[in-house]
Amino acid sequence: MANRSLLGLLAPIVPTPRAVALLAAAAPIALVIAAIRPQAWIVAPIAGLLILALVFIDALLAGRLDNLHVVAPSDIEVGAEGRVAATAHLRGGRPAGPQMALECDPRLAPGGRMVFPLARRDGAWHATAPFTPSRRGTGRFERAWLRWTGPLGLGARQVVGDIGQSVRVWPNVAAVRSPALQTYLKDAQFGLIARRIRGEGTQFEALAEYQPGMDRRRIDWKSSARHVHLYAKEYETERNNQIVFAFDCGQAMCEPIAGMPRLDRAISAALATGYVALKGGDRVALYGFASHPEVSSPFVTGSGEFFRLQRAAAGLEYRSEEPNFTLALASLANRLQRRSLIVVFSDFTDPTSAQLMIESIGRLVSRHVVVFVTMADEELESFSAAAPDDMETLSMAVSADLLLRQRALVTRRLRQIGVDVVEAPWDRIGTRLLDAYLAIKRSGAIG
Repeated sequence: MANRSLLGLLAPIVPTPRAVALLAAAAPIALVIAAIRPQAWIVAPIAGLLILALVFIDALLAGRLDNLHVVAPSDIEVGAEGRVAATAHLRGGRPAGPQMALECDPRLAPGGRMVFPLARRDGAWHATAPFTPSRRGTGRFERAWLRWTGPLGLGARQVVGDIGQSVRVWPNVAAVRSPALQTYLKDAQFGLIARRIRGEGTQFEALAEYQPGMDRRRIDWKSSARHVHLYAKEYETERNNQIVFAFDCGQAMCEPIAGMPRLDRAISAALATGYVALKGGDRVALYGFASHPEVSSPFVTGSGEFFRLQRAAAGLEYRSEEPNFTLALASLANRLQRRSLIVVFSDFTDPTSAQLMIESIGRLVSRHVVVFVTMADEELESFSAAAPDDMETLSMAVSADLLLRQRALVTRRLRQIGVDVVEAPWDRIGTRLLDAYLAIKRSGAIG
């Protein structure tokens, strides 16, 4: 947590909205008096001066600021809730209703602005306000405003100070810390203890006595006949496979879905699957591209190196440009020297824009195992399912249905060339990808 103390700030006097309303109300009254009794015109300026005097006196009764502390987290994950805290020490007078406003990066708060009141506790004024970063990167809390009034609510004191406090927004790895995944890793094959995994895979390990429940296709009939007892073959699950998560960082993937860019949803799903892969003894790398390749991390091994994947994912930038699949995937293929599992995260709007993507992915299928991951467009589905109550709704439903049919056409063509397509809502894409990875690993298709 970073703590910034603002001391010695000048607090000029400003009128409150209540004082402005009183002055505005006094103007028509002064006009009426001037019309009825012209000789009493002096009453209007006297009333105005009286209100201004009350503003000044009330502001003096508001006291003064000794110091102001603003505390914000220095690191936070995208989509996770953080809290910024403020503590103000006001001395003298009878201060009331202090409010704080913060200027920050738009990725930290909508519009780059936060406003919240302070409450008195333990002789000081305190407040905590939640904020949820919407994008990765480094955001900053730039300036703070503190305003408080006197007991009459007519005069206020206001201070402005620079904060200049940076907040690093990292990829969200909440799925990695989830109890469900941790329990799975402890109980399943890919546990915390390094051991040889028998029973699945394609590499022959040993013969074992056949037990009820085993797959009968694994019975070694020659050995069973020789020993006059049923024996079954055991296989070892392959390790040290190469998995590459390739991210399209182009315009379509930067569009928000449920308040976060699709790219960040994809990164969270990839990091959860990558963590399981590292636990299982595989090697994992990240690859990002838009109009040209941008991020290419080395392969890492072991869950202790997971932070390197998270750091590489933090370097994936948002690009408002169309991706060049031909260049990006050709560069990736040249980098890989052995058969690997390539997981491509992307999105598309129509078959025409997806044609080059399909051709580029098709060139990878001959040498590698390819999984294509895309998030279902729930907005299009809601438009398509809407009741046609009027012509505008009907037109939107027809257009949405056409786009959904085109998406289905693209995914069908990908499956026809041998690509495993994972399409699911954003909140289930992580589990679906993990299931696909484990199924491919059990089949021994990578090695």
